[in-house]
Amino acid sequence: MKKLMSVLVAGVMLFSLAACANKDDADKETSLNTTEEATTVAETSASDEKQETEASGPENASSDATTEDTSSESPENTQAHKEVLVVYFSATGTTKDVAEKIAKIEDADLYEIVPAEPYSDADLNWNDSNSRSTKEQNDSSSRPQIGSAAVSLDGYKKVYIGYPIWWGEEPRILDTFVESYNFDGITMIPFCTSSSSGLGRSGKNLEDRAGSGNWLDGKRFGAGPSEDSVRSWIEDLN
Repeated sequence: MKKLMSVLVAGVMLFSLAACANKDDADKETSLNTTEEATTVAETSASDEKQETEASGPENASSDATTEDTSSESPENTQAHKEVLVVYFSATGTTKDVAEKIAKIEDADLYEIVPAEPYSDADLNWNDSNSRSTKEQNDSSSRPQIGSAAVSLDGYKKVYIGYPIWWGEEPRILDTFVESYNFDGITMIPFCTSSSSGLGRSGKNLEDRAGSGNWLDGKRFGAGPSEDSVRSWIEDLN
């Protein structure tokens, strides 16, 4: 009888232990499943967020680039065009000095007529009947080539045009210049430099060869005129 009781007690204990073990395993499995599900949800959320970020990145970059390009082309970033231009040809620097003074007083743009083939001292020797400048001035059809880039006259209302007097006239390269542009709607003001000769017929020559523009009477300057004398002339024009 005691043996039978012992067997029953032992059986009950084994059953209880097995049940507890099964419950622990079930709890562990439930906990593991819960952890895996949480991990999966977190990974899915992170993946979705990454996809959204990657998708929005190029759009934002494109938007920034567009904004930058638009800004660089806006009128606020475009330099205003001045209304006055000073054009000059200067073989020795004398006419350049006057041109720069006019540009300073008028707050004007400067454009230098640079010959494609520069003039040497020998070319400028007016005592030599075979010098380049003498031959050009003796040939009214001569048109020396300009080497400086073309200038746009858009927006200019007044253009001063300066040069030295050669043999009583404008250098032929000035004829090349005025025949290359349309001066309609622009007030043209010639000025020249010389040691003794006046403007002569040079202003009228340029007007006739240009065929456009409203040409005013010009002014002759000697070497190194004062800024006050140049200013006084400009004020008299206005």
